Amino acid sequence: MSTIETGKSILADTPGPPSVRHIVGAYLSLCKLRIVELLLISAVPTLFAASGGIPSITAFLAVTLGGTCAAASAGAFNCVIDRDVDQLMERTRHRPLARHQVGPRAALLFATALCLISVGIFLALANPLAAVLALCAIGHYALVYSLLLKRRTPQSTLWGGVCGSAPVLIAWAAATGSLSWTALSLFLVVFFWQPPHFWALAVKYQDDYARAGIPVLPVVASTRRVLTESVVHSWLMVLSSVAVWPLAPTTPLYGVSSMALGGVFLFQVHGLHKAARSGHEPQTMRLFHTSILYLTLLFLTLAADSLLRHGS
Repeated sequence: MSTIETGKSILADTPGPPSVRHIVGAYLSLCKLRIVELLLISAVPTLFAASGGIPSITAFLAVTLGGTCAAASAGAFNCVIDRDVDQLMERTRHRPLARHQVGPRAALLFATALCLISVGIFLALANPLAAVLALCAIGHYALVYSLLLKRRTPQSTLWGGVCGSAPVLIAWAAATGSLSWTALSLFLVVFFWQPPHFWALAVKYQDDYARAGIPVLPVVASTRRVLTESVVHSWLMVLSSVAVWPLAPTTPLYGVSSMALGGVFLFQVHGLHKAARSGHEPQTMRLFHTSILYLTLLFLTLAADSLLRHGS
């Protein structure tokens, strides 16, 4: 019987008992900190926008600490659920459960503890709406995306994006105790951003996903089809970002920046689509890196715009 089936925890390729450093590193790896960082990139500037400038210290701590715990909890639940397929993929073989560094029972308890801490932080420092949204986002990622959709449909990327976009709503709720059309527009920016961002990566690792039996779009469709859908989602993303300008309201700093950044993004995704139509192999990883830069700059501009309006 395998280590995964028995739930035992060992440190692969390391003789003797694991060190504290290895144990801490393994649990931090369960949190998927790079994804946590991306989620905070959208959540914290949204908090500034919802607050009309500098947020209260309690709202800031709720979003940063509670949001980090919520995202880390979702990542850890995902590692537990995907421990079998992670062993089959070159990109994910290093994850703690795939390498048997952490047992599934311990990882499940860790994920649950982070979830409860996150909800507690939002209840203590923000409000029940933010806490409920955080709990729903964790549940959606673990149950709807990881358990129900990921191994069954290529549309999992789109609908799984609900939880990746939720930090925007959570941050807005933490600041105001309610939601708004501006919050919805920002949610849609991240929601439509995620498919082009992920598919650009999945094209490179499509053999990995095929080996694991994960039907992401690049596995079941041509690269040309993937980029066609990426173009559609990119346009929806840019339109949602520009819609924030009159809804917030924001200054021309955000409005002009959103159009300029959107124009650069659209230029690149259309260029890749044209290359695929011409029979050339598109360099999708450029779009992957551009997408991260786009999201970062857009939301930093949103925060700067909020501070500018606050100081005027």
